[in-house]
Amino acid sequence: MKRIFARFVLPIVLLSMTAFAQTGRALPAPDTSAAGPAGTKVGIINVQQAIVLTNEGKRDLEALEKKFEPKRTELQGLQTEIENMKKQLSTQGDKLNDEARAKLTRDIDTKQKSLQRSLEDAQQDFQQQQGEIVNRIGTKMMEVLDKYAKANSYAVVLDVSSQQSPVIWAHQGTDVTKEIADAYNAQSNVPAQASTPSAPTPHTGTATHAATPAASSSKSNTK
Repeated sequence: MKRIFARFVLPIVLLSMTAFAQTGRALPAPDTSAAGPAGTKVGIINVQQAIVLTNEGKRDLEALEKKFEPKRTELQGLQTEIENMKKQLSTQGDKLNDEARAKLTRDIDTKQKSLQRSLEDAQQDFQQQQGEIVNRIGTKMMEVLDKYAKANSYAVVLDVSSQQSPVIWAHQGTDVTKEIADAYNAQSNVPAQASTPSAPTPHTGTATHAATPAASSSKSNTK
């Protein structure tokens, strides 16, 4: 139960890294009907990280996190109650009569099932709403990327968000993740959030295969 509960209380950033896969919806391809001369440059982008770096993404994902905080507190309270009941059964079980011991055992089982159902429902709801945010911003980001790539003579920009990305190495200078996030912010006119305790740093180790130079290039841009 503790392991299942931990999945729900993971930092929102970690969940957002898999939101595209969870929603099962692919982002639309940019319109290339009016494309100019083909570029020659090749770039990489961690689209999911870029979404988290946008002002809009930070604002909406943090708001979602706060929205679900009461539910987390409720589930944590129920889990604590179950643990206390288990402790009571363990330490006092031999002092209880058969009826009382059986009732306590049933109550623990009932509450565990209730916690499991509530946890799964909350997690599904959380991930669904998170996926909607990610896909909404991601759709608009593809338009920003299309403009940026054409304006900067890119022939190809590869998304390295997934662990299954075919990119195993890339020069740091090819990473346009921050540029796209900055361009998105300029277009969206969503202001940066007021200074608050820093959110968890986006985990981008999945951008490329582990223990390769490309992993570091997806984490920062040195252009």
